[in-house]
Amino acid sequence: MIKNIFKGIKAYGGTLQLISKLGLWKYFGVPIIISIISAALIGLLAWGLSGSIGGFIAKIWFWEWGAETFRKVSDILGAFTILALGLIAYKHIILALSAPFMSPVSEKIERHLLGEIHQHRNTTNTAQLWRGVRINIRNLVLELLFTIPLLILSFIPGVNIFTGILIFLIQAYYAGFGNMDYTLERHFKYDDSTKFVRNNSGIAIGNGIVFMAMLFIPVIGIILVLPLSVTASTTETLRLLKEQNKLKLDRPLNKTLDV
Repeated sequence: MIKNIFKGIKAYGGTLQLISKLGLWKYFGVPIIISIISAALIGLLAWGLSGSIGGFIAKIWFWEWGAETFRKVSDILGAFTILALGLIAYKHIILALSAPFMSPVSEKIERHLLGEIHQHRNTTNTAQLWRGVRINIRNLVLELLFTIPLLILSFIPGVNIFTGILIFLIQAYYAGFGNMDYTLERHFKYDDSTKFVRNNSGIAIGNGIVFMAMLFIPVIGIILVLPLSVTASTTETLRLLKEQNKLKLDRPLNKTLDV
């Protein structure tokens, strides 16, 4: 697992060069706009609700002593809760709506690295969008099932350090999941794709760690997060498909993917 996490992170090396070499920047225009608008709306929502959430949390403290301190802590916890839920929503919105634009990017990288593939699923933009929505609704529900209990536990002093790390890793996994599916949708049906990611969860987490970390970089992170993460996930997913003999190629693999 740990080794695969580092492989998922390492895959980001050289992504900018590959994007420029293949002329892929033009495909990222609409997804970048979607990313910026979604981030702005969720940011405004978080700004407006964090105080209200903090006030709601503060009501559970019935004593006068320490009330002011607990209110400050409640405001921090409220902001953290909104931020965590906002990141979850943001991630799945852009991953789902960007599917028709990211799938061609993944395919062009695949053709460059692997050549023509004998057997792959031919899908339309509508089918790619629907699959992206379906995958991300599924992942959103599962992510909330794991995250909400951890957010509740975060109200316990000391425990919130560990729950914060777990929440970040869960978000990373599902971000990597969405990025990997842009490649997997050409090769696997829905159920087979989810099984493949589950069996290679370390790669998904590694890809998602960088994805999530980039969101904390003002402006630049939001602009570059999809181009870099999709490119990195594509090259790493193709490597996994090769290693597991799930590809039938017209010609040998380029040395780029030798492991």
